[in-house]
Amino acid sequence: MTQHFDKKEFVKRQDHLLKLMAENELDGMLLFRQESMYYLSGYDTFGYVFFQCLYFGREGKSILLTRAPDLRQAQQTSNVQDIRIWVDGPEVNPALQLKEILKECGCKGKRLGVEYDSYGLTAKNGKMLDEALAGYCYLIDASHLVNRLRVVKSQSELVYVRKAAELADEALDEAHKLVQDGCDEGELLAAMQGAIFRGGGDYPANEFIIGSGENALLCRYYSGRRKLSSQDQLTLEWAGVYRHYHAAMMRTIPIGRVTLQQQTMHDICLQSMEACESVLRPGTAIGEIFDAYAQTCDKAGMKAHRLNATGYSLGTTFSPNWMDWPMLYHGNQELAEMNMVFFIHIILMDSDSGNAMCFGHTVLVTDSGCERLSRHPLDLVVR
Repeated sequence: MTQHFDKKEFVKRQDHLLKLMAENELDGMLLFRQESMYYLSGYDTFGYVFFQCLYFGREGKSILLTRAPDLRQAQQTSNVQDIRIWVDGPEVNPALQLKEILKECGCKGKRLGVEYDSYGLTAKNGKMLDEALAGYCYLIDASHLVNRLRVVKSQSELVYVRKAAELADEALDEAHKLVQDGCDEGELLAAMQGAIFRGGGDYPANEFIIGSGENALLCRYYSGRRKLSSQDQLTLEWAGVYRHYHAAMMRTIPIGRVTLQQQTMHDICLQSMEACESVLRPGTAIGEIFDAYAQTCDKAGMKAHRLNATGYSLGTTFSPNWMDWPMLYHGNQELAEMNMVFFIHIILMDSDSGNAMCFGHTVLVTDSGCERLSRHPLDLVVR
């Protein structure tokens, strides 16, 4: 079997979920998030793009309903013993097969938590689920129940998080070697992802973000490549990934020269990062981290150029997104706890002048503050 944690780790996670289920008066869980399945059983697949559900009962019983291509995947990567297959067909409704499984488990009239907030449960499949189980049992939105367990990392998980951070650093090393006049963006992406693969890492849960020139002000991936010019700017956002655990980083790299506006923006970004990190400690509402970023930028006259969030939790995530719950935005009252992992990104994008300045790294919440997991400083590197 290909599993990255020992049996005791999985038993502990399942026991914690059973406790949460009891506190929320749930008799079972219908898990659709691939992250939850991976966390509780080790099951590793992208088969969640189709209807797929892991039933987890109050007695700790697990039954996976999936398609034939994922049978051996589940056998090889998970500790789930009972795997059921639904067969593709034009009129097939796998939610009805799930209902039969629930009948076997005596779920009539029971309260079942559902991960409605999931890429693995489309609106169409969600409607099929609700219709199939209407009048049979009570479905309760429990989308964040497993998330609340996943957000605090175990010591075993932190080994993988730190390895992911090392790989992110190695990717930046490769970028620094190549960034210069005439460098092709495709070569940069190949070198950065190659460093992660050579280090034993994985594909990220979303694409690396790269943009130069006017596109350095974008913070989403887009299709198309260009070569860097003699006076240019390049924004990169990427993640080192190990066993699906992500450690993200971000940088804007000027080429040929640094404008006065970029230098000013960089100084403000440094002040913002220091303010954010000084606030992040156990017991702090994570919305206060955003407030530190926003207040620093606004005081410096940069309100129009900042964003409305300054990062998010990181962990083991699957496509299409490496952003995990919860996010750092104003008013978020979730409290930081020791061994949470966050990506703090400080982003300023001035569309008036056409200048970008962004950087970010992954941090670990410690007993009294936070620890940067990257070895790279936040100095302004010019190529």
